[in-house]
Amino acid sequence: MEQKLKSLAIEFRNRFGYNSAEPINFLSLLQRIDVLTVFKPLDDDFSGLSYKEDDNFFMMVNSTQSVGRQNFTIGHELYHLFYDTNFIPHKCKTGQFPKRNQNEFWADVFASHLLLPTDGIARMIPVDEFRKDSIRLGTLLKIEQTYRSSRAALLNQLGKMGLASKSYKEQFSTGIKNGALHYGYSIDLYELSDETKVLGAYGNLANRLFEEDKISEGHYRELLMAIGVDVNEIDLNEED
Repeated sequence: MEQKLKSLAIEFRNRFGYNSAEPINFLSLLQRIDVLTVFKPLDDDFSGLSYKEDDNFFMMVNSTQSVGRQNFTIGHELYHLFYDTNFIPHKCKTGQFPKRNQNEFWADVFASHLLLPTDGIARMIPVDEFRKDSIRLGTLLKIEQTYRSSRAALLNQLGKMGLASKSYKEQFSTGIKNGALHYGYSIDLYELSDETKVLGAYGNLANRLFEEDKISEGHYRELLMAIGVDVNEIDLNEED
């Protein structure tokens, strides 16, 4: 099943103009494929949620988790939206690889290959480091910064490639921000954004539902407030 999910990730990449190795700009991708996405602070055990109806896709991502973790969550939710044949909207805690929950496990595996393609990783590892437990910190940082990935996701993928043992992964799972600073990298990848933002025509959709009398004025105001719009500055009775 691992190989099938890897193939699905490559298929998805090709479908939307990416080759099997290049990094994906997930924010740009979500805009381009019209996935209405809301980033907002959520509980720590709530990484993301997705919903689809016909050709309308919606995703929510927890902005109190690191940017790298958010990217993994986006990959996880894209599996549910595009490949989950038993799709039921639910709260997801991503990156756990729960073998007792088949769909969540598959979504995590898909996300790992979509975010961190093994072909791309292999090309970035120097020949003298391409063996188990020999990849240096500088190389780890270069890979995760290139693919905008969390350290945890990268170490997990290296483990599956036979390049990282349990002790190696434990060694490089700490002091991540400090290491990045020492190598001259920005630490924004490892920071939470902790903000509410929207990708897509959320406001347009809410406005259309209101104008078509499918939601009440109160519900419309709630939807706008959810994305940080000051409804007191809006005149809902204005014709223009």
